[in-house]
Amino acid sequence: MPETSTMRNSEMHLTESDMPRSEHPNPQFYRQEYLNLNGVWEFEFDDENRGLQERWHREHTFSQRITVPFAFQSRLSGIGESSFHDIVWYRRSVEVPSSFAGKRIILHFGAVDYAATVWVNGEVAAVHEGGHTPFSADITELLRTEQNAVVVRAHDNSRDLAQPRGKQYWEEHSTSIFYTRTTGIWQTVWLEARSILHLERVKITPLLDEKAIDLNVTLGGFGTVATSAYELHVEIDFGEERIAHGRSLLTNEASTLRVSLSAGAHHSVHAWSPEQPHLYDITYSLVADGRVVDQVKGYFGLRKIAVENGKVMLNNRPYFMRMVLDQGYFPDGILTPPSDEAIRQDIELTKAMGFNGARKHQKIEDPRYLYWCDKLGLTVWGEMANTYVYSEVAVKRLVAEWQQAVERDYNHPCIVAWVPLNESWGVPGLLADHRQRAYLTSLYHLTKALDTTRLVISNDGWEHTVSDLCTIHDYESEKQVLQTRYASSDVAVSSTPGQRLVYSPGYHYRGEPIMVTEMGGISFKKSDWNGWGYSSAKSDDDFIQRYAAVVSAMIESPVIQGFCYTQLTDVEQEINGLLTYDRKPKVPLETIRAITEGRGIPADL
Repeated sequence: MPETSTMRNSEMHLTESDMPRSEHPNPQFYRQEYLNLNGVWEFEFDDENRGLQERWHREHTFSQRITVPFAFQSRLSGIGESSFHDIVWYRRSVEVPSSFAGKRIILHFGAVDYAATVWVNGEVAAVHEGGHTPFSADITELLRTEQNAVVVRAHDNSRDLAQPRGKQYWEEHSTSIFYTRTTGIWQTVWLEARSILHLERVKITPLLDEKAIDLNVTLGGFGTVATSAYELHVEIDFGEERIAHGRSLLTNEASTLRVSLSAGAHHSVHAWSPEQPHLYDITYSLVADGRVVDQVKGYFGLRKIAVENGKVMLNNRPYFMRMVLDQGYFPDGILTPPSDEAIRQDIELTKAMGFNGARKHQKIEDPRYLYWCDKLGLTVWGEMANTYVYSEVAVKRLVAEWQQAVERDYNHPCIVAWVPLNESWGVPGLLADHRQRAYLTSLYHLTKALDTTRLVISNDGWEHTVSDLCTIHDYESEKQVLQTRYASSDVAVSSTPGQRLVYSPGYHYRGEPIMVTEMGGISFKKSDWNGWGYSSAKSDDDFIQRYAAVVSAMIESPVIQGFCYTQLTDVEQEINGLLTYDRKPKVPLETIRAITEGRGIPADL
């Protein structure tokens, strides 16, 4: 499947070699005709909120330049300004390729933090709220024959704690566990050409036991072609082998069909796992009146995650989860990875240290990260960026954005669990306020209603209500204490690491698999940068011994079904990573791998 655009880039005349993040942003739903709009845009701060009144979307001389998709706070943006600038404007001139003629032109934004308004040639094209989820607009009727002005206004209230923000700090300078903010465009912007009748979305549900997949197909432009029914042709390949080739009549805007993956006499299905990340390629062709009007390419993995008898089951077998906490921050790009190669490197380093999963922490990650996890084999816990207060506004914002996130990432086989809330963030009065407990429980059930195929953790760390897993955060550094605390399920669920109850009032342990999903956090300084961690090591050997102590306590426990070590990399002032912020291993990768996999400290050390 092609991953980069073959179209030329308007105005700036960038080649793919010098365009930032030139790869296709959504390889799960790939159309051939697209135009990547990353690169240099005109830019302006609007600290006095004058832009709307002065109609900057129609005429304004922007005084700065910025490199999209990097936020102005990052060095890669070309600006690198960390002060508060809550309103920012972008402008770019775009020439639509001649090959797009006769089709609908869709303008896509991967993510703009937080609230965005988009104009094309002075007319409103899109309005969106939510700093981590995508949005798009059909701009065909707003286009001119040659140059077209695309203007974006982003409003990101730096101090608003009712805004889903994750680790983005509400003070000017990062400190403790909170990091530099991201404002404005921070994921890829692109144009896409598609027919007026097109595939709007295809939701893929893997059915491992049935050796099949269910496709929920949504059409856009339904009824625009004069025919009694449309046909969807589906081709599924595994490597060079054609597994399925079928067609189905589509008589409604939304349809569901099942496709068998075991039609061939000698074909056995290939399940996806971190150890064997098998993927099937799929091509959708929408046919109307005897001709193909839309074609989309993608892929899927056949994977099943479940809980049985207190154990996590992957593809019907017990699976011990060895995860690492991954904040998804980068020295030069902050929330935006500097390149596709950097994304892949993080996953390869994670696997090289023996982990089979990552808990993406307080960030709805770039879809390219999930693509590489699908392809290389790494399970992922998808987690919402939380608010820090409880209010009707905060609830409304988080629920809306969380639904968009679950919808966006539904088709990724790597995602095996959803985490809508972490450590009671956004529900600080959970123990005393029944409304907050109702909200937490409703998030669990809402997520289950949207996705029945994955595990859902109600409140990762403590004070659970209803949850598929009993997850506990415990930064104890002494192995003996950990061994005692996790010697039995009764002791584990009655413990209070961090002086927090494992379950909220009115809720109790029901036999869920127990996992320690934040632990370790050993700070180890390997550069001139000063920082902190939950405990500290003074030398390579001390670090290795401390890592082995906390990990072996998890692996040797008779009740623990998995762990998540804090964390993959140092981030700004937080130096408890296994890697430095610039992704250099603090100790040999193979040493970490041996401990992570339960093989102990290598004898040659």
